[in-house]
Amino acid sequence: MNTIDKRNRLGEEPFQYRVSKDNTVFLDYYGRQVKILKGKEAEKFLKRIHAAEDTTEEQLIMAKVTGNFKRGNERN
Repeated sequence: MNTIDKRNRLGEEPFQYRVSKDNTVFLDYYGRQVKILKGKEAEKFLKRIHAAEDTTEEQLIMAKVTGNFKRGNERN
């Protein structure tokens, strides 16, 4: 795990997820919504999250699902 998260960003737990009544999954990054998963994609995500062993693995799963949305030039 050390080679994946070299800057220890996932230790801060920046990602969160919410599940609605119709199994729509909303992924948030520092409280801002960045991705919505529906249908089979949401089911697959929930299976992977529930199978995760710890919070770091959950954070890694959410980071991979959100993809490359950060480019490094966003303003705070």
